[in-house]
Amino acid sequence: MRRILPLFLSLALSLATGTAAEKKVALLIAGNQSHGPGEHEHNAGVLLLAKCLNEGAADRVEVITKLNAQWPTPEELAKADTILIYSDGGGGHPALKDDRLQQLGEQMKRGAGFVCLHYAVEVPKDKAGEQFLAWLGGYFEAHWSVNPHWDANFKNLPKHPISNGVQPFGTRDEWYYHMRFPEAMAGVTPILSDIPSTDTLNRPDGAHSGNPAVREAVAAGKPQHVAWAVDRKDGGRGFGFTGGHFHKGWANESQRKLVLNGILWSAKADVPADGVSSKVTPEDLAANLDPKDKKK
Repeated sequence: MRRILPLFLSLALSLATGTAAEKKVALLIAGNQSHGPGEHEHNAGVLLLAKCLNEGAADRVEVITKLNAQWPTPEELAKADTILIYSDGGGGHPALKDDRLQQLGEQMKRGAGFVCLHYAVEVPKDKAGEQFLAWLGGYFEAHWSVNPHWDANFKNLPKHPISNGVQPFGTRDEWYYHMRFPEAMAGVTPILSDIPSTDTLNRPDGAHSGNPAVREAVAAGKPQHVAWAVDRKDGGRGFGFTGGHFHKGWANESQRKLVLNGILWSAKADVPADGVSSKVTPEDLAANLDPKDKKK
């Protein structure tokens, strides 16, 4: 009996050490202040998602946050199992500064995950379109994709770890759609889809407002994918989510759970069968908001 007990304790310690070593690292990058109060709250949004992960998935993931567009160190990038960016995009996308696109490319080659929320899914086609198409599985392409505010209703969710425990839901958001995806959606699984009404295209054609291709697709009743997952050829995973314009949207449990699940999945951490559990209070939502001019 005296010999068995030390062996048992040694085995338990070994298992505990092994479990700790298997924890993944999620690097969450928040962009600069943007838009009016309650919109594009990148810092508050990242900190809220980090809080939820720390409370609901601390046994599966370690979270590192970078705020106010602070870029991670090479050591932090190399340590990350997934890299999330929640920021403004387009020509001002933080990934386009200096040699950051190259830095991200090095992490993608080793199989790191990649997650972009809302405006961060948009990059100029000629500067990073090819990379984002490969890393994220899709992106917002100007003069192809559109960015209306509309009420999306997600009635059917696919069988995928990202949708674990997520109930059908609907929210009003700036849900971008008609995203640029690979040919035949190779490797891409749509996660959130709906058919927008033609009212979402009541603006004239423009870089973000409309074009003949999107008008034809909506008129034909083709479902539009506003969140998706990709299994990449390099072994990594990507998750794109076009919502997140309004900070209050994170109060929606299904929306929040879907994104939390997506972060875990992209890091190759096991997603709980019921998804990542989290609770958000009004005080949580009001925390860490940027000091914006309320007149905007």
